Amino acid sequence: MRLYFGFLSFFLSIIGFSQAPVVQTTSGKVAGYIEEKVEVYKGIPFAEPPVGDLRWKAPQPVTAWKDVKTCTVFSASPMQADPKPFMVWSKEYLIPEKPISEDCLYLNVWTSNSKSKTKKPVFVYIYGGGFQSGGTACPIYDGVASAKKDVVFVSINYRVGVFAFLAHPELTKEAAYKSSGNYGLLDMVAALKWVKENITAFGGDPSKVTIGGQSAGAFAVNYLCASPLVKGLFRGAIAESGGSILSSSLRPSLKLADAEKIGIKFASDLHCADLAALRNKSSEEIFKASGGLKSPIEDGYFLPSSIKDIYLHGKQNDVVLLMGWNQEDIVSGPPVSAANYISQINKQYGADAAKLFAVYPATNDQIAAQSQKELSRDQTFAMQQFFWASVQLHNGKSPVYLYNFNRQLPGYTPATEYGAFHTAEVAFAYDNLKFVERPFTDVDHQLATRMSNYWSNFIKTGNPNGNDLTKWNKFNANGNWVMILDENTGNQHLPNKKQLETLLQLYK
Repeated sequence: MRLYFGFLSFFLSIIGFSQAPVVQTTSGKVAGYIEEKVEVYKGIPFAEPPVGDLRWKAPQPVTAWKDVKTCTVFSASPMQADPKPFMVWSKEYLIPEKPISEDCLYLNVWTSNSKSKTKKPVFVYIYGGGFQSGGTACPIYDGVASAKKDVVFVSINYRVGVFAFLAHPELTKEAAYKSSGNYGLLDMVAALKWVKENITAFGGDPSKVTIGGQSAGAFAVNYLCASPLVKGLFRGAIAESGGSILSSSLRPSLKLADAEKIGIKFASDLHCADLAALRNKSSEEIFKASGGLKSPIEDGYFLPSSIKDIYLHGKQNDVVLLMGWNQEDIVSGPPVSAANYISQINKQYGADAAKLFAVYPATNDQIAAQSQKELSRDQTFAMQQFFWASVQLHNGKSPVYLYNFNRQLPGYTPATEYGAFHTAEVAFAYDNLKFVERPFTDVDHQLATRMSNYWSNFIKTGNPNGNDLTKWNKFNANGNWVMILDENTGNQHLPNKKQLETLLQLYK
């Protein structure tokens, strides 16, 4: 028997579980595990489960526990459709198929040493998924590599879809702050407050927090930078392929009263006479129902007015920014013929169509196809970030660092060569290429090292430079410098500035 337990102890020491690290949080003790000399804590609750009477309410303080809570596996991902690979996104870019549940308000922490006397800078990562999907269990969001660079890495779950954003007059009436909707964003606020109160116990410095996210996570970062509810909770922000500062046909700015009307119809379609009936519906019934608001709004609480107005009046959380987009940040379907493209643009832009054709031409089918790709990228991502960066320069004091990720990711076949596609940069930025099944070369691994060093430097100091890296120039109104992240990394004048300025004339 002694021999058996001796062998078991030896085996556990090899896989890193022999001495489970334990940390005291404000709600109770949590136990994690060791992976590659990094302490890992998964599935720490930061709010009460938003189920039953707490569905469609701001996150509530988590109930304290007495025993040590084992936190070694990811929690359920938020309620959403079954994650299936589609288009360019293979399984490495998706959450596991199970578990998925409304009970999802948990976060994860990676730290090199929770007992360190020198407290480390903190990074809080917010996943993408169009505010309809996503979760922290996605492999490319792993925090081990970042923790090895002396960053305390935190990833947070938040509600998505109709569970996150439904507004309704009754919800507004019952809320102490007299508003409704934006519950997914309020989840992020609660998580950031948890970080403020607890991260010191994990070896982090609560005064040195940077938030970051990709796609919808970057849209959320823009919302957080504008919200008064998180003032003082972070000092820097990273936005990868996303921003919400401009209202457009693609991203309308919806106010509370209009959002409530959508909520009334949603309840009516479900034959629910009141909130109690809505909350008695199962998760599956709510999810399968059509309609209902599924994106952030100007609620008068989290967001007092539009993000654009907040920035134009200099009322944003004035923090240093690192942001950018990918060369193939394309969300449209296959390109249409030049004739159809011309017809679409004329219909959408009317008298202004000629201005668009001057920078997104349609001379023939091949040229029109390229223009459609670039227009999709610029309308959805680049235009937002270019305007965000420009307004920050004029109405803020903190600097901006802009990038373009142009690395054409390799594929095993021509059918899997998707270029610098939307989300491709994430595995590079957090040094997680090992989780992606592609024939990466030395060039890719070298780029991942450079990018993750830029990112970790920015999190530590508010400046990406250091580690003998190519100097990253600040974005400014004169040079419009952008860092090109590719096999040959270096600063350039913003390549598509003329196109972006043309778009802004049409959308502002």
